Amino acid sequence: MPPTARFLIFILVSVLVFVWLVRFSLRHREVKPDRGRLAIVTALVVVGGMVFAKYGNNVGFPWWIYYTIPALLTLLLPPIAFRMSAPETTRYLVLAFLSSPVIHVFFSLTLGWKEYLPFIPVPSIRELMG
Repeated sequence: MPPTARFLIFILVSVLVFVWLVRFSLRHREVKPDRGRLAIVTALVVVGGMVFAKYGNNVGFPWWIYYTIPALLTLLLPPIAFRMSAPETTRYLVLAFLSSPVIHVFFSLTLGWKEYLPFIPVPSIRELMG
């Protein structure tokens, strides 16, 4: 599969996980987050963050720029944009920290795609089976 197609699949899965994560974190609210705001925040955090990280790396930015800026966007924008309470923010932050490694492990194990978080070595099931 071409790298661009893989990247688009990574983005699609990340979008789905992020939307679930925000909705789960805010599930006790009577008034759910506005779909337009959720779409904008998702586009900025997931799509914008992943594109910035990929092309920041490709153009030679130092790792602490192309990983830190998307990470800060992921950790700071949703709690601010959705005015999360302390328990909502805690739930969100815990899940946000776990989501990327879980996505990486899933793709690495099942498909052998290791580029989501290339600095975390995870062998595929095929490699483990020999």
